[in-house]
Amino acid sequence: MKALYYERFGGPVTVADLPDPEAPEGGAVVRVEASGLCRSDWHAWVGHDDTVRLPHVPGHEFAGVVAAVGNGVARWRVGDRVTAPFVNGCGRCEWCLAGAAQVCPQQTQPGFTHWGSHAELVTVRAADTNLVRIPDGLDAAAAASLGCRFATAYRAVTARARIQPGEWLAVYGAGGVGLSAVMIATALGARVVAVDRSPGALDLAARLGAEQTVLAGEDAPEAVVAATGGGAHATVDAVGSADTARAGVLSLRRQGRHVQVGLLATAVPDLPLDRVIGWELEVLGSHGMAAADYPAMLQLVASGRLRPQDLVGGAVGFAEAARLLETAESAPPTGIAVLHPGS
Repeated sequence: MKALYYERFGGPVTVADLPDPEAPEGGAVVRVEASGLCRSDWHAWVGHDDTVRLPHVPGHEFAGVVAAVGNGVARWRVGDRVTAPFVNGCGRCEWCLAGAAQVCPQQTQPGFTHWGSHAELVTVRAADTNLVRIPDGLDAAAAASLGCRFATAYRAVTARARIQPGEWLAVYGAGGVGLSAVMIATALGARVVAVDRSPGALDLAARLGAEQTVLAGEDAPEAVVAATGGGAHATVDAVGSADTARAGVLSLRRQGRHVQVGLLATAVPDLPLDRVIGWELEVLGSHGMAAADYPAMLQLVASGRLRPQDLVGGAVGFAEAARLLETAESAPPTGIAVLHPGS
């Protein structure tokens, strides 16, 4: 198979011809039709994720067609159109059996714990637990976004922030996760403030439903408090930095909920815990979404209330994808770029 490939952290990302994977016991091999380029792939490439072993093939949000299934797979057949969460549960532990595969202690993650989807083929372990059927009418590029950014944002907004119609949600970061959160909260009747350092990203957030936009900076929390008439009911940090995590907490009203989605790879935030205590704030983590929780999200997609396809930007081939991966930290977030292995 053809795939993006690197042999050292921070080293050249090349396009290589590699051996095709074989379907493991209970798993499946998916022929990739689309694979989203995500900042988490950049974190893995620079060495921020200690689960990555070299040499490596990145990529963790994808859509495609089942190419092979291993022994013991009951629900899937060759030719099925599928996607999968970026967190794959083992399917056997107490958390997986309770529908919480996103915190499975034995979880695997394509593109991190093993070779990923920036390739013509990708392996999914525990296929009966982790594969998700793609709804008719949803193209591969849009479906690829469901595996990481869109599903991650959906669970962060609904299950962790518990956003309700009419409440204010402040979203820090208007990249893939943040823009997804804007769309989801708006579709559920919430009011959204988007915060980002890029005017272009804020313009896109406004087109996707953000009622207010704030340019990131030291005074962003004060601007959010003013825009929301006393502070947001909930905040989502979709960036993952000490500054945005702290700003998210400072943007809340009393008894508000802060949800940390962005990875804090290199910095520990100085959170105002005195305010967390005195105002009875909640500080919550959110780590993807299990395949078992996809039906409610897919129902909203099928109804047309949620349109992940509106987040898809350019389609690229392998060579351009390699360049974009290396520059992901500094690239302006103006939609999701998608690798099409067949192009």
